[in-house]
Amino acid sequence: MTGLGTRLIQSPELRQEMKINPRLYQAMELLHLPLLDLQQRLKQEMTENPFLEVVEGDTEQEVELDQDGADEDGDEVDWESILLDGFDAGGHRAQYEPRDFDIPTPSRAPDLRDHLENQTQLLTLSGREQRIAQEIIGNIDDDGLLRCPLETIAQDLNSWLEDVRDVALEAAEDESPEELAIMLAPFGLGEVEEMLETVQDMDPPGVGARDLRECLLIQLRESGEENELIRTMVDEHFDDLLSHRWANIARALGVAPRLIQDAADELARLDPKPGLRHSPEPEHYIVPDLIVEKISGEYMVFANDTSMPQLRLARSYQEVARDKRLFQGENKTFIKDKLNSASWMIQAIEQRRQTMLKVMQYIVERQHGFFEKGVQHLRPLTLREVADHIEMHESTVSRVTNEKFVQTPRGVFSLKYFFSSGLSTTSGTDISARGVKAKMEALISGENVHKPLTDMALVKLLRADGVRIARRTVAKYRDQLGILPARMRKRL
Repeated sequence: MTGLGTRLIQSPELRQEMKINPRLYQAMELLHLPLLDLQQRLKQEMTENPFLEVVEGDTEQEVELDQDGADEDGDEVDWESILLDGFDAGGHRAQYEPRDFDIPTPSRAPDLRDHLENQTQLLTLSGREQRIAQEIIGNIDDDGLLRCPLETIAQDLNSWLEDVRDVALEAAEDESPEELAIMLAPFGLGEVEEMLETVQDMDPPGVGARDLRECLLIQLRESGEENELIRTMVDEHFDDLLSHRWANIARALGVAPRLIQDAADELARLDPKPGLRHSPEPEHYIVPDLIVEKISGEYMVFANDTSMPQLRLARSYQEVARDKRLFQGENKTFIKDKLNSASWMIQAIEQRRQTMLKVMQYIVERQHGFFEKGVQHLRPLTLREVADHIEMHESTVSRVTNEKFVQTPRGVFSLKYFFSSGLSTTSGTDISARGVKAKMEALISGENVHKPLTDMALVKLLRADGVRIARRTVAKYRDQLGILPARMRKRL
């Protein structure tokens, strides 16, 4: 029998690999970060690297020292000179007065569940009823609707009861057997249904409904002005109501179609998502990374970096450069590593700033019609087109425009807003998809409500305006705008 063994073997091998320098990763990451995140990153970097400091003003005098101590080991960069001379970056920022962006930290506002649980405290409920109410409230979504079947809620309650049974028995030693039997009895579907009715009587009206139909019926009941026609429409003809089939409902109820439409208008005043008023959205603070201003008839682009610390190499470490004895062994390695890191960070910040300015300057040049006349004059623009113009890779432009905002005379916009596909026109110029949507909105807002514009009619009007577009494209844009078809927009 031949034995098999393992052994280690060294052998030379030639191969080609592509590796990205860690500093390049860092530069790419900085380019990707929006302004607020970049501020936090720089604070962290200054904490970790003692060779970085913030420029406190322009009054400090440069320290003039002899720079006859060149690097004896032939290093690529004369770090001693850098230490002695300082390394300021960021450009001049005297165009603007300093802006303070003190971002408040919002406290947590009471949400829908807090609002409902507070109401249960005002009711006379037993501990068992309180537990059922909490389980129901915990399954109500942000819209205010109960998406969970009552059978599942009963099962969850019974599972909880099994988990706490032993603890409950120990805590209720003085209770009578009858009271214990009631306390530890399995939860039934009837109990859950009764408590759901209690929850549905709470504020806001319609909360706890299991679907939109029930939500509207609860609001009609709570309003105190229940209209029999409206209630019947919701209760018995809900599908036709959603599809705006007024004639079908009118025929079934034996009334004029105009009365059905008037009733539907009254119904539209109800809230289909009553919980949202008590479910505050998280605060989103936008600080523009760039500013576009019209000065002497021309649009100028500036970097909004007045709130960002301006970095340089720490002046306190110039004493290190004076003491040649410290440039030895581990000290020299530490100093070189930290200096490399600090100088690279300063250069990367400046490179980020210059790249953003280049991208925005081209956007302003390309979208001049938008800045002068509005969204209908947006031209199609792609990342590739910008990348070719500024002679950078398309992925770099993508990072520059990601989550970046610009303050313009027409408002604050995401940089992504200026990029979209386009359609050709009879004049030979192209128009962006966003511009076409704006034209469609304007046409529909001015239509005859008794004879709304069909998709084909919109095609003809847009073509008359020089936009070459297909009917299916109009239908797609209309859906994206959340506009109903002509049949459902028609008024009787």
